Amino acid sequence: MLDTITITNKLDGMRSYLSELQPLLVHDNEAIKNDLTFLRSIERLLQLIVDAAIDINTSIIASMELEGPDDYAGTFVIVSRSGAFPVDFAEKISKSVGLRNAVVHKYEKVTVDRMLNDIKQNIGDYIEYIKFIKGFLDEKKQ
Repeated sequence: MLDTITITNKLDGMRSYLSELQPLLVHDNEAIKNDLTFLRSIERLLQLIVDAAIDINTSIIASMELEGPDDYAGTFVIVSRSGAFPVDFAEKISKSVGLRNAVVHKYEKVTVDRMLNDIKQNIGDYIEYIKFIKGFLDEKKQ
């Protein structure tokens, strides 16, 4: 049985993080890079958003007794197989796990401009993710 309370709480957290993040992203990259508070806030909010999605995915996988993932990115593909969202969407959004890892672990492979551009271009995927998961929960309640 799905832990709808935990998943709903995680979705609420994601909505809150997104509402904090989006106003920061309207600034151009130079302004963000020159204000470390903005930059570190963006990095942390990205981490919180991706981590919440991974937690949701892991909860769905466990409760539905789906196959275990090889890594965090794989949780999106496995959950897509349960019908929560399309596989092509899972493959697209799962790439954010690599960006999250690069930010959290300070991998030198990602420049600040590339990170900011990736976030600005793809953060909308998490708005769509929330809608998919909410619909999935509603469908499972019936």
